[in-house]
Parts: sequence; structure tokens; C-alpha cells
Amino acid sequence: MHVQEWLDTVPAAAVYAVVALVIGLESLGIPLPGEIILVSAALLSSQHGGIDPVVLGACASAGAVIGDSIGYAIGRKGGRPLLAWLGRKFPKHFSEGHVATAERSFQKWGMWAVFFGRFVALLRIFAGPLAGVLRMPYWKFLIANVLGGIVWAGGTTAVIYYVGVVAEDWLKRFSWLGLVVAVLIGIASMLIVKRRASRTRPEAEPVVAGE
Repeated sequence: MHVQEWLDTVPAAAVYAVVALVIGLESLGIPLPGEIILVSAALLSSQHGGIDPVVLGACASAGAVIGDSIGYAIGRKGGRPLLAWLGRKFPKHFSEGHVATAERSFQKWGMWAVFFGRFVALLRIFAGPLAGVLRMPYWKFLIANVLGGIVWAGGTTAVIYYVGVVAEDWLKRFSWLGLVVAVLIGIASMLIVKRRASRTRPEAEPVVAGE
């Protein structure tokens, strides 16, 4: 079952909770499809009156900020051994190459890596724990974390919601336009058939008379 179809089967409160939980766990460092869940829920909110996009965006933002903060605390306490353990458990996401790439980004961009990392799937998982491992000052991390979480989660919700509303409205208009076009084609076809029939009828009558 697709994510959006599954979300459509649960109450609105459960949708908010699932979005916040999945994004929070992803931000904490667990490789989960947080962006897919958020996009599906935002698109559903554009078609489902019971899901408020503002509440959805707020829950997603809260999950992102809280999850990243917990990941930061875990990374600061666990240090390098934590990254090695994650590499063994999740080699696809926490391989030495991925860790090295993320670490170079943090060393080069600092708190901006936390902010912009929110928009990149790999860095979104790394941001919190790696910032803690590298002992980035918490106040810098917190500012970048809050701003990045709000802009990413709230912005994604808003964009997908309005795209869904516009698309649904366009599809409704398209359906009416399609119906009108189909009717016009049907009428035109009927007139063409009648016209051709009226032209061929006089030619057929003399043959019948001769027989």
C-alpha cells in the first residue's frame, strides 16, 4: 500500500503523530523515509479537509528540531565509537565514505552544514549525531537546527499543499473540459455521418429501382 493511501486510513491526529515521529527518528540518526512521509501527508492535506497543513507543518518542524537535538546529545556522548557502531549497523548510510563526506561538509561550512543539511537526505540523517561528535557549540547547532527544521518542514508542507490544491483544481477543470470536448466530438461525428449518409442515399436508390 502506498504511503499516502495508508495515511488516508488513519485519523488526522495519527497522521500528525506519525509525521512528527518518523521525521524525529530520521533526524536522530535512524535512516527512515521522513521526506516521503512529509510529502505524502502534505499532499493528503490538500485533498483531506480533516488534516490542517499548519498543524502538520508545525508537527513536522517539531519532530525535526527535537530529533536533531536528541541526535546531537547522543553524538556528543557517544563520540567516534558511535559512528563506528552505526557504520556496522547501517553500512549503506553510515559507511566510512559517507561519514568522511559529511565530516568535510561540517568542517568547511560549520553551522550552515546543519541548516542546509536538512535539505539533503544523507546530511539530514547525519546532522545531529555528527554535530555532537564534532562537538559543535550547542548554541550554534540549536540556531541552525531550529531554522533549518522550520524552513525545511514548514516550507515543504506549504509548497506541496498548494501544489496539491492547484493540481486538484486544474484536474477538475480538465475533467469538465474533457467532457465538453467529448460531447462536441460526438456531435461533430454524428453530423458527419448523417451528411455522408444523405450524400450516398440518392446513388443507392436507382440501383434498387432497376432490380
